[in-house]
Amino acid sequence: MKLAVIGFGNAGSKIADRIVEYEADTGRSLCRFTAVINTASIDLKKIDYIPKDHRVLIGQTDERSKGHGAGADPELGAELTRQDKPELARFLDGVPLHDIDAFLVIGGLGGGTGSGGGPVLAEILRERYDEPVYGLGVLPSRDEGGRASLNAARSVQSYADQTDGLMVFDNNAWKEGSDTVEGGYERTNYEIAKRVVTLLAAGEYDGSTVSENAMDSSDINRTLAVGGVSTIAYAEAELDDATRRQQGLLSRVRSGGSSEDGNANSATKVHSLVRRAVQSRLTCPADVASAERALIVVSGPPSELSQKGLVRARQWLEAEIDSVEVLAGDDPRKSADSLSATVLLSNVTEVPRIDRLQEQAVDAQSNIEEQASGRDEQITNLVTDADDKLDPI
Repeated sequence: MKLAVIGFGNAGSKIADRIVEYEADTGRSLCRFTAVINTASIDLKKIDYIPKDHRVLIGQTDERSKGHGAGADPELGAELTRQDKPELARFLDGVPLHDIDAFLVIGGLGGGTGSGGGPVLAEILRERYDEPVYGLGVLPSRDEGGRASLNAARSVQSYADQTDGLMVFDNNAWKEGSDTVEGGYERTNYEIAKRVVTLLAAGEYDGSTVSENAMDSSDINRTLAVGGVSTIAYAEAELDDATRRQQGLLSRVRSGGSSEDGNANSATKVHSLVRRAVQSRLTCPADVASAERALIVVSGPPSELSQKGLVRARQWLEAEIDSVEVLAGDDPRKSADSLSATVLLSNVTEVPRIDRLQEQAVDAQSNIEEQASGRDEQITNLVTDADDKLDPI
């Protein structure tokens, strides 16, 4: 698949930047156009890989922002994006539409710019272009507070409404106790980039071995076309010693054993790896059985791939989600240092984290309203004397 990737807000911009970095590091071909959009000029300066002329500052003429951000206010983030719609439209004229299959809009859902402005950008893209518009939204961790939960719960709805499919990454599920705040975000951004690039770049010719059963953009579009929320599974396995020797990492001496044994081992390994991916940590924890469609990509050295293993894995996943809408393909990479399985589960409907997020958001909104209703009286009591004998100047 060939993408126009746009990071919106601070979190979305950092992830888009990491996707470009990971794509280059692994020799894959995914992004035909990349950009970041933000309301805070200082955050745009932290981007390393996306060109400066593709870093767009919005809201700089608005008195409430002046280039200093949206202050975790998604309503303001959305409004600033709408105000600068003409400028954004002119910038988007530079997207090479002849060379992309879809747009990907990335945003953190707990803040202001990405959660509010990202869906507005998706709406603009759908109005102007025929290509699908997908979203990648990052849920805040629980310790980011009730305001972040409220923003995210509302933003999930907006992204789902304004995109053709929303892939979700839950920061809370990926947070580790040893992480610093910054280190945790860096690690999760890398994990997001690895999964997105490995999944969506499969099938693109970039000098790698041509696949026997390649994925293409129509397969990915078909899987995501059902809309709703999607989650991604991923697992890696070490290469066999024989593969390492063939790569020249150990020696050029071929290992013993028959080709029949090798084929059987590869099939079992591929099948087991796909199962392990689905049964381990998803980008957003969900009941796998609630998925409507799925897509499997197994990537690694050609000698580690197995069509028989892919067939078995596909059949197993069809039974797990009770659907025949499961596609599977391989992505040969001669120089890969591991075998990986990436599984896209689309339109999952049983997502406890989002259910809990909605509950937290309702509580947070109720608390905010209660506090606001009594605030005027509290202020009056604070600045006036008890007997009301003093007059203001």
